[in-house]
Amino acid sequence: MERLSRSGRRPRQGLRLFLRISLITAVLGICAVAGTLIYLANTPLPTADSDRNSRLVDISGETIATFSSGAKNRISVKLDQIAPDLIHATLAVEDRNFYNHIGFDIKGMARAVLVNIEHLDTVQGASTLTQQLARNLYLSHERTWTRKAKEAMYTAQLEMKYSKDEILQMYLNEVYYGHGAYGVEAASEMYFGKPAKSLTLAESAMLAGIPKGPTYYSPYNSMKNAKDRQRIVLKTMVETGAITRQQADDAYAQLLSFKSPSQRTTGDDAPYFRDYVRSMVINQLGIEESLLEHGGLTIYSTLDMEAQKAAEAAVTEGTIGSPDLQAALVSIDPRNGYIKAFVGGTNYTQNQYNHVLAKTRQPGSSFKPIMYLTALSSRKMTEASMFNSEPTLFHYDGNRKTYSPRNFGEKYFGEIDMRQAIAASDNIYAVNTIMTVGTNHVIDMARRMGIDSPLAPVPSLALGTSPVSPFEMASAFAVISNQGRSVEPTAIIKITDSGGDILYEHTPPSPEQIVEPAAAYVMTHLMESVFETGGTGSRVSAVMKRPVAGKTGTTHTDAWLVGFTPELSTAVWVGYDKGKILETAESRKAAPIFAQFTEKALEKVPPKIFPIPDGVVSVYVDPQSGKLATAECAANQRLEMFIKGTEPKEYCSDHGGKGTPAPAEAKDGKSKDSSWWGDLKRWWMNK
Repeated sequence: MERLSRSGRRPRQGLRLFLRISLITAVLGICAVAGTLIYLANTPLPTADSDRNSRLVDISGETIATFSSGAKNRISVKLDQIAPDLIHATLAVEDRNFYNHIGFDIKGMARAVLVNIEHLDTVQGASTLTQQLARNLYLSHERTWTRKAKEAMYTAQLEMKYSKDEILQMYLNEVYYGHGAYGVEAASEMYFGKPAKSLTLAESAMLAGIPKGPTYYSPYNSMKNAKDRQRIVLKTMVETGAITRQQADDAYAQLLSFKSPSQRTTGDDAPYFRDYVRSMVINQLGIEESLLEHGGLTIYSTLDMEAQKAAEAAVTEGTIGSPDLQAALVSIDPRNGYIKAFVGGTNYTQNQYNHVLAKTRQPGSSFKPIMYLTALSSRKMTEASMFNSEPTLFHYDGNRKTYSPRNFGEKYFGEIDMRQAIAASDNIYAVNTIMTVGTNHVIDMARRMGIDSPLAPVPSLALGTSPVSPFEMASAFAVISNQGRSVEPTAIIKITDSGGDILYEHTPPSPEQIVEPAAAYVMTHLMESVFETGGTGSRVSAVMKRPVAGKTGTTHTDAWLVGFTPELSTAVWVGYDKGKILETAESRKAAPIFAQFTEKALEKVPPKIFPIPDGVVSVYVDPQSGKLATAECAANQRLEMFIKGTEPKEYCSDHGGKGTPAPAEAKDGKSKDSSWWGDLKRWWMNK
């Protein structure tokens, strides 16, 4: 037999077999790679986390906030809206070979390892910008092989589907710069108070160094760490040829001006309202938090951003000069319950406590209209009812207890009617009223008007000693403005999922007639006197250019003005969180805030009088006696509104008259109620 070992045939056949197998393996490998690349090119990327965040829109459909677990402040910009120095700084310190690799930079990884060993610090990252973007957009930061494999796949897809400039733009709009700021624009505004396109070299180098450790390198947390990091960024820019050594030295020596942390704001408009809506969606509508944060929902809200901006401006200007003073403003459309403006505090970044919903503050005299409405609707009293304003000892609880209220400044007025009592905020008249109608009836009325806070059935309830929230007060006063019909405050109109399907839609309940329209109107007419001469709100009457009704309230620690027009019912509260005593000037801040907001929010709405319903009659009365005015009372007569059937029947005889009815006009030919809307109301009543 032939010896195979000497002839060499079998070794040559083995070599050919090896080459064949190698060729087949190479072809299969190429096919596998090609197939993988084709698969990746034709497979859509998952939805980015930032794109899945649900959004809150205002009444006009404009986005005002997003929902995410990180409370993200994100403002997207194009690449040409970013300072070139910031782009060069980012590329130098994060991925200097960005434009030359295909998503994975093997040489860059090796170089980064050597540089980091040399500096004994993580000076250069081992991941490319594309890898970081894939991780930030689509993946968690867990350290698993599965996550690494997905990161590689998404990195390749990003490089296939987008240009280098597009990837860089996405990265700069996505990267986290600390303190809730995502993206260069939000970070630039937060740290320096300017857009990213206006950043200097020194500012760019400072900003580019933060993403490596947003907490550690934040200049707000440690200026030393931030400056050390800035030096490294500038040095790296010199190495890449982006700047000269002299430019780096000059930039490092520059003293930067940072925006005060107290001036930082969230990227969302109306942050207190956003938090309120978030709570409503999760706790009342039963939508899971994960769906809210990552389900791409759209929450259509009732908020009017023009009114909201007016509210924020009024609160800001109204609390100037008192750094720790807090304020709240909530405004509701009494016709449909829509919440139009919602300011829970003076500075959200410093204090996230929502004072609009705080049920811990005494409303003081601003609670009195609820009590007076109870008295009017019960017909136990009218606006002509008289009580003596003087120091009085009241007995209650079966004469087992006593209560002795006092007027502010120990100022008393003698015999006064309800209008005078409301205008002057007389406490003696108020307690006489609650003793007449009963505390339980007042509490029942408050409940039906939307106040859920505990209310103590004691005489001092008349003076607003039971704490309530601004939200409740605005809701209650909206009932008066809405001709006595119930008003359900509404923040959310509907919610849709990412596909546009409706998950929730608000169905307004049928309104309940809490009190007859005539009683609500008479109460409104009385509350208008608060803004007239002698009223506690008269100091802002010059600001108000439209009919408005309301009531002030002041305690040692709280200042209120709750009022309404036909379009808005608004509660304003001012005070300190720790119950600090208000100074005199601070106790007067609520009324100007209310006036400024109301006029600005309604500047495009023509003034309207409050509609006068059936069942209201107007007569001239003598304010000293509460009886119908005669010709002899003409100098003092006043036109008053009454629920039909409750108007005085007896003519005044205190001025020596014989019961002759008073003329419709005063002796000078001018109406005693000389405002233009007063004249219009008289015309309406007599037409």
